[in-house]
Amino acid sequence: MGVLILSLVLVLGNIFKELLNVLVNNPDVPILTVLAFMALVLPFSLTFTIPWGFLTAILLVFGRMSADSELIALKSSGISVPRICVPVFILSVLLTGICFWINIDVAPRAEQAMTRAIVDIATSNPTALFRADEIVDAFPDRRVYVGGKDGERLQNIIVIEMDESSRPTKMIHAMEGELKPDIENSRLLLRLFDARFEQRDSKNPADLTKIQQGIVMKEGVFPMALDQFFKEFQTNRRLSSYTLPELLELLKTIEGKKHLEALVELNKRFSTSLSCIAFALIAIPLGITTHRKETSVGFALSLIVAFSYFFFILMADTFRGKAEAFPQLLIWIPNLVFFGLGSVLFFRLSKR
Repeated sequence: MGVLILSLVLVLGNIFKELLNVLVNNPDVPILTVLAFMALVLPFSLTFTIPWGFLTAILLVFGRMSADSELIALKSSGISVPRICVPVFILSVLLTGICFWINIDVAPRAEQAMTRAIVDIATSNPTALFRADEIVDAFPDRRVYVGGKDGERLQNIIVIEMDESSRPTKMIHAMEGELKPDIENSRLLLRLFDARFEQRDSKNPADLTKIQQGIVMKEGVFPMALDQFFKEFQTNRRLSSYTLPELLELLKTIEGKKHLEALVELNKRFSTSLSCIAFALIAIPLGITTHRKETSVGFALSLIVAFSYFFFILMADTFRGKAEAFPQLLIWIPNLVFFGLGSVLFFRLSKR
């Protein structure tokens, strides 16, 4: 139940983070795309919600057992605390394996699929990319402004073409236009009607005296290559989208700050996967010593413990580009603290 509730909250949060602009400004986005995003965001959430849900369950169960004197009854029957906790530790190891599998393979592949889903919008329903009264910067070599939309028709369009230095070289203004995908040639065809455009000097675009104005076109087709669009997604690929083999291969080809960031990402996946065992070690003594039946106490404790653990992880992750902070080692501090403290508390509990 904890995993289900927490996953729902995090999935909805990530949906708004990733698709808010698209959903608000593009009612034409297919509902299947939104549902696909929900499914693809789930693996990222599970890396947090499985340990957190497990932590909550341990605190609630052992808190209730302690409050109802069930632990006293078990120990009176000759069953020690370590023996009682064996199933919990077995489950923690199994969940650690699941989290590790999600971290190194499932979540990265899900992120790659999310990127492809955004690209699919551009190819299958390109009009959805163009938001009314906003500048679209999805294409590296141009900026497109659309004043409004009437079904598949775009209205009041301004297209600014740019060179490699992001300097404007041509500006086109059209009253209406429409988009058609050209999948075979990996491009979009922007057909403009009643268009006017100005051309700047290719060698010196900043020289406003060389602008050619007043060029009118009744109808024209402007191809918008998707190769750069795809390349932009590939080039700006986040480290979290690399599977473990891809990440290891990447480490061999990069140096400096990029290498350090990739190394931190690698250590992070191993470190966070061990959170289930760390939570089990510290949650069992906490659950027993609180000695409360109320679920609110268990939830409050789980919130504090989980926040403390993941706060350290996030803080270490923020230093991933600073070599002087040794972030590849810093990312292990939460586990060292929780394993050490949990082991001491569990040892003291077992000797009672």
